[in-house]
Amino acid sequence: MYELFIANKNYSSWSLRPWILMRACSIPFDERLIPFAEGANWEAFRRFAPNGKVPCLHDRGEIIWDSLAIIEYLAERHPNVWPEDPRARAWARCAAAEMHSGFGALREHCTMNCGIRVRLNAYPPALSKDIERINELWNEGLTRFGGPFLAGKTFSAVDAMFAPVVFRAQTYGLALQDKAAAYAAHMLDQPSMQAWYEQALGETWREPGHEAEAKASGTWITDLRRI
Repeated sequence: MYELFIANKNYSSWSLRPWILMRACSIPFDERLIPFAEGANWEAFRRFAPNGKVPCLHDRGEIIWDSLAIIEYLAERHPNVWPEDPRARAWARCAAAEMHSGFGALREHCTMNCGIRVRLNAYPPALSKDIERINELWNEGLTRFGGPFLAGKTFSAVDAMFAPVVFRAQTYGLALQDKAAAYAAHMLDQPSMQAWYEQALGETWREPGHEAEAKASGTWITDLRRI
């Protein structure tokens, strides 16, 4: 049985990616949730991950760290992680890699915090550019491959990579257009996304650094977390 080490569901966008993929693709795993502590988490996370970060996958002595490496490891062992069609698979890998390495302004100004709703103070040009690119990229995939997921009829790794953006769009009311907005709504309806969201709302932990980042981004409209 795989062991997947993650951090708080409310905050950890990187943890969401392999978790949602494994749930959506019916890949069994045991969840190991280690909450973020205030300040550095290097020592605590180094106990299970060589890079001192989440997520990290353990498989009978093998340790795989970094979300994209975990996805590729799973793709070698399970069908349907990437699209079967070669053109869709190539596009999906490019889009996933772009998400993995890019969208710095979106990460900076719209930190993941599933349980709150925020009105942004401003839209810096770099953030507007990232949102524009999200709209463009999602619309391209949905148009080329027919939807309702980014690379075709079924959920795949590229959807997992963009799942945190869907939650960010919900939290900050990001301006998604047409097909992109419909895609985000479709993703939020997925059982695996709903399971993550419900568990995030029920978490008792509040990590001051993540809370401060969200408060710095804009005015909090509401906090839906139950505790």
